[in-house]
Parts: sequence; C-alpha cells; structure tokens
Amino acid sequence: MREILGRRRRLLSRRNGGGPEMLGAALTFATEWQWPVLPGVAPDPQGKARCACPDPECAVPGAHPFDPGLLAATTDERMVRWWWTNRPAAPVVLATGGSAPCAVSLPALAASRALHALDRRGMRLGPVVATSSRWALLVAPYSMEQLGELLYAKDFVPGSLRFHGEGGYLALPPSETGQGQVRWERAPLPGSAAPWVPDVEAVVDAVVDALTHTGVSAPEL
Repeated sequence: MREILGRRRRLLSRRNGGGPEMLGAALTFATEWQWPVLPGVAPDPQGKARCACPDPECAVPGAHPFDPGLLAATTDERMVRWWWTNRPAAPVVLATGGSAPCAVSLPALAASRALHALDRRGMRLGPVVATSSRWALLVAPYSMEQLGELLYAKDFVPGSLRFHGEGGYLALPPSETGQGQVRWERAPLPGSAAPWVPDVEAVVDAVVDALTHTGVSAPEL
C-alpha cells in the first residue's frame, strides 16, 4: 500500500545521520530506549479522518497496527530500518507492556486540567503523549492483575480513563494519524537513556483525585 509523505517536521533525534523524521524517531525508541515498536497503518489519503485499514468504522484511524500485527513489534535496528525505509510516513506504534511503558489516557480537556492540578501539588510525571482528543500519561509496566486490584480498591474511577497495558498499543510522536499530529505534551528529557516513568498506582490515584477535586467532567471519548 503506497503512503503519501507528510510535510517534514522537527526531528525527534538528530543523531541518526539526518535521516527521515519517522525513521529517526523509531530508531530512538527501539535502539536507545529499548521500546518495541512497529509501523502503524496510515490514515486514508482520501480522508484523513478515516483509516486505511479495511474497517470503515475504525475508532483509531491511522493509529494502530495492521500489517504487520502487534506481535511483530521489535527493538531490532535492522527491522526498524527496513520498515521505515519502505514506509517512511508510517506512524510509530509502541507495543505497551512487557518491558515497555504502559499508559493511562483520558480526554484532552480533562487531562490538561488534571496535569495542572498535579503540577500544583508537585507530583513528578513522566512523558505525556497528546493528540487533539486524548492525552496519555506513560507509566511503568503493570500486569492486568495489578491493574484489577488497583481499580477494585477504588470507590470511583472515571469511565473515560483508558489503560494501555500488556497487549495494547499507543501511537508515538511525531506520528500523523487520522486525529492529526501526535506530539509530546511533556517531552522526555534529552539523553540516550530510556525516560523515567512513574508507577501506575501513583498516576491513577493522582488523576482520579485531581478530577474529583477540580470538578472536571471527563466525557466518554
């Protein structure tokens, strides 16, 4: 499937020989940070809000794996180079869980207000990935059992929270998806080491508390 190159944007990393933006980003994630990645399906060139996958009702257009499937995610440099040499505009998709970060996401407006509340409290957060509709706070890997116990212990968890754990995925900057540009709302600190991420318990506790005490309505999106 032929993909159309988007306009060039600022490189995530300039240490990859000045190569294409998406390849440079994918190599940083895979080889420097050891995050398993794979190319996502592109938005439909005929309508950016639609997906190029066969599902006409795709809920995450251009922001999910398709061919290859999620299990192909890798940190192997040769594979990453081959993928993005052949599909230079493909979104970079992170396979969450395992040894890779997981994420907690919520609607953009609620996320913005929650982050401001957490900043006022002095809470340390890791990188935050943003699209026009949702923001995702990266967290340390967790198991489904761990998440289940965490949620069971709470009296209330907003239904708009989504959890990207083992077997999940997340489009990373600077991907272009059907919902527009994926960007860093909170960028990782420069350096070759993988970014620090907090435990999921701390993030869920803080986000739920912030949403409750700021009276933020987090719609189902």
